[in-house]
Amino acid sequence: MTIRRLLIANRGEIAVRVARTAREMGIETIAVFAEADSDSLPVREADRAMPLGPGTVSETYLSAPRLLAAARESGADAVHPGYGFLSENAAFARAVGGAGLTWVGPPPEAMEKMGTKLGARALMEKAGVPVVPGSRAGVGDDPGLETEARRLGFPLLVKASAGGGGKGMSRVDRAEDLPAALAEGRRLAAAAFGDGTVYLERLLEGCRHIEFQVFGDSRGNVVHLFERECSVQRRHQKIVEETPSPALTPALQEAMGRAAVAAAKAVGYVGAGTVEFLVAPDGRFYFLEMNTRLQVEHGITEATLGCDLVRAQLDIAAGASLPESWVRGETAPRGHAIELRLYAEDPVHFLPRSGRLLAYREPAGPGIRIDAGVEEGSRVGVEYDPLLAKLIVHAETREAAIARARRAVAEWVVLGVETNLPTLAAVLEAAEFRSGDYTTDLVGRLAPIADRDVPDAAWIAAAFAASAPALPAAVAGAPASAGEPWDSGSGWRVGP
Repeated sequence: MTIRRLLIANRGEIAVRVARTAREMGIETIAVFAEADSDSLPVREADRAMPLGPGTVSETYLSAPRLLAAARESGADAVHPGYGFLSENAAFARAVGGAGLTWVGPPPEAMEKMGTKLGARALMEKAGVPVVPGSRAGVGDDPGLETEARRLGFPLLVKASAGGGGKGMSRVDRAEDLPAALAEGRRLAAAAFGDGTVYLERLLEGCRHIEFQVFGDSRGNVVHLFERECSVQRRHQKIVEETPSPALTPALQEAMGRAAVAAAKAVGYVGAGTVEFLVAPDGRFYFLEMNTRLQVEHGITEATLGCDLVRAQLDIAAGASLPESWVRGETAPRGHAIELRLYAEDPVHFLPRSGRLLAYREPAGPGIRIDAGVEEGSRVGVEYDPLLAKLIVHAETREAAIARARRAVAEWVVLGVETNLPTLAAVLEAAEFRSGDYTTDLVGRLAPIADRDVPDAAWIAAAFAASAPALPAAVAGAPASAGEPWDSGSGWRVGP
């Protein structure tokens, strides 16, 4: 089977990322866009772009009929869902196959078994894989979940059964706060994933969040491509990831890798997926969930293994086997990689921000990669996830990778929209992170960003940026009226 024309059913940086690999493979790319994204970078990166029309996210990127219509009209023969949106929706995957298109992802049957956290938990319990204590399957209404909460004890997490990325998740410390948290979790889950099912999970504190990249092919081969440390989080969503994990001993890494492969084999998994675990302070690990898609942080695995996971996805979807070196276990990580996620949000309360990127300059140099869905001039709205770009650094040692990341964050210029760059810088400077001995509550213990002084250089840079629109004509030598300094491009003006 050959994929010739690929519809990318997503937006932002993952749409750009998939399009670039497809182009290297000689595959024509089709972007889709809602009205708000009509002038976005993914639209320009693709060979062709198909409008999804006006409306909310549920009427555009979450609308299977509109996406299938775009695929049909564009003549696509395959669909890559990226991550988020419908990437873990088995009904959409089945509809893609029913339309005669190739689905770049796992079989719908595997997605149904692992694509919801409740279903995955039940399957893992049956297979003997340890899971975090949580509410029982089939209990979904408020009275039932309140009973389960009393059985489990507080603190608890309300979690969305579908999707991921921390959406629909909240911490509950008291029984009286549970009803409001359940209602909010259902609302957010339905808006983000089209499924408002939620469940409860005991909050295990002082843990690390570690995931294993898995891959399977249609011939029954399943492998893991080592771990990623994902413990730096805010609002239960990852913002910094690294590989290898500084917390795993060789024995623990081997045991968790075996468990990840067993989990994938239990559902006949094909394609890219991620098995996520919590590692308790005593070294015991618990299955958390399986993401039946590519992960945001896949780039650090690519950096340390020297591979292209999107290419592997497309090859496997077209019927190829896993690379022989993967199957024989001859792949080994080299060096250390760190990813930092750039979000349009205020760095104090982590609330989304909007605006237009008046200035955007990416860092560069050896061992630095940027996966971005924006460019200078891009409009940033609040309709979608606020992820703007990802910085991936690679170096021979963890210490060198941290130093490279600190330098890159300091060079990253983003003006016009508030971002979490100060948070990322604070994480890299934190003694806990630098030591490697940190847990999922690291960000909450950092000194408040609001208490930090803004350096004079930042105010000076802002002043130059504010006057920049007037500068190009003068710099280019455009004539100014003789004797009229107010017509020059210097930035000085009288009155308003």
